[in-house]
Order: sequence, then C-alpha cells, then structure tokens
Amino acid sequence: MAARPYWKGQIRLALVSIPVEIYSATKSGATIAFNQIHEPSGQRIKYEKVVPGIGPVDVDEIVKGFEYAKGEYVLLDEKEIEGVKLESKKTLELTQFVDAHDVDMIYFEKPYYVVPADDLAEEAFIVLREALRRTRKIGLGQLAMRGREYVVSIKACGRGMVMETLRYADEVNKATSYFREIGDADPDEELLDLATTLIDKKTGKFDASDFHDRYADALKELIERKKKGKTLNIDADDKGADPRGSNVVDLMAALKSSLGGSASSKPAAKKPASKTEQQAGKTAKPAAKKTVAKPPAKSPPRKRAS
Repeated sequence: MAARPYWKGQIRLALVSIPVEIYSATKSGATIAFNQIHEPSGQRIKYEKVVPGIGPVDVDEIVKGFEYAKGEYVLLDEKEIEGVKLESKKTLELTQFVDAHDVDMIYFEKPYYVVPADDLAEEAFIVLREALRRTRKIGLGQLAMRGREYVVSIKACGRGMVMETLRYADEVNKATSYFREIGDADPDEELLDLATTLIDKKTGKFDASDFHDRYADALKELIERKKKGKTLNIDADDKGADPRGSNVVDLMAALKSSLGGSASSKPAAKKPASKTEQQAGKTAKPAAKKTVAKPPAKSPPRKRAS
C-alpha cells in the first residue's frame, strides 16, 4: 500500500460517517518517456519562454489567459484562480444509488482504492461494502479534491471498495454523431449463431496479467541493447507487407474455420484413383519434351521505290 493516501476523509451515508483513506489504484510510471537530446553534444534540450518580436521573458511576467476569441484573451493571475477553487471537503456524501449497468463505462475515468482509516471504522466500512454487493448497486456523490469537484462512484471490490471519478456530461461526445451512418439491418441468423458460438468458445475469466504491452516490452529490449552498444536488426522482408492479407476472406468461411468447422484450413484429402484411372496412367505415354523454336531469320529490308 502507498505510504501516503491521496485523500483522507469520511464517507457519509445518512447519519453514518465512515472514516476512510483513498489511494490511487493505477500508476503512470509504467510507460516509457523520452527526452529530446542534442545529438552532437549529448545534452538535453531545454525550452525558453519567448514572445514573438520580443524574445525571452521572465517567469514573473507570465500570467494565465483564456482565449475567448481569435487572439483575444481574458487575463487571470494566480490569486484570482485560487479564489474560486473549491475547498477540499473531508466528507463524501452518497446521495444516490444506481445499478452498475446504468452508468455507461465511457463516463468512468480514474479508479482509487478505498480502505477504512482505522480499526474503529472497519465495522461500518464492511456493512456498507456488503450492502453495495448484495444490492448490486453503486453509490454516487460529489467530492472536492485539490481544488476541483468530481462526480464519484463507490462500489464493492474484494475486501475493500473502489472509488472512481466520473466525467461530466459535457466532457463526453455523443455517440450518435459517430454511429449515425451505420445501417440498422438485422444480421444473417446463421452468421450470428456462428459468431455467438465463437464468443462462447473463447469466454473465460479476465486476468490482466494475461496481457502485455508488446510495444513497451520491445522498447525496453531496444534500450537495453543500445546500452550495451548493440543494434536491432529489422527484417527488410517485412517492409510493405499488408497485415490484412491479399485475399478477401468470406465471412461465413472465416467463422466456420475459427470454430474448426467445414471451412477448415487443412487441405482436402485426395480421393483414391479408380481402376480405370490407374490403368490409363500405366498406358499413358510420357509427355514429349518441349523444344524452344528458333526465331525466323530476319529478311533484308526492302528498297523503297524511287
């Protein structure tokens, strides 16, 4: 568990308050970040803050601005911005409970682990956790953290609970604007049955450790090789290859092949030759060797009549 909690406070359900601590459930250090380097000197590139026509400026001369029209800004200093920041309240009041499937997954943003702050809070914590699990509900509320107010959800997770920040409605693009052009025709029933059978065949329990970031792993390998003075050989034969393949695959055949059905990728077995075919094969004469015909000799050019 992290040494320092992201937030300390209490979850309030009516007249019941439960002291809790919240820890970030994810980490950003798993990605590989690069710096820009001046190759001749090997030094890291730094950036100067400049104004066109003026040049470099002092940090004390910089304020924040909101562009409300092209080239027009409202200027705000740090004191004005701090003045409207919300005070980080130490209470998360659960004001509504909904079915988990009622909230579209696109609204969920960042998860946090929620644990009881001490032994005295554990009993009430467990009661709330099990009530959420038994009713299959998630609790919703609003919480101010670090100057911003978030919509958050609380749900049971193992022995603890998970709090997730949610995006506001105006932060999510409407799906209809993207899906409008997709047809609404019913799919072919046989194709649908094959697809659902394939899904059932490949259904299992989710385990995040089954998946790896192959690009990050390849980058780490490349970095280690470069540290040792080695280079990475890239197969030139793969250049220009189309990963989609050159043939258009029939959907029905592809689904059946995926299920190991009649459209299998194995070559069909040859039928045994009949007696007549065998006899014909014995008496057949061997094919004559082809000879390359010599091109005819070129005739001398005719003289033009004067």
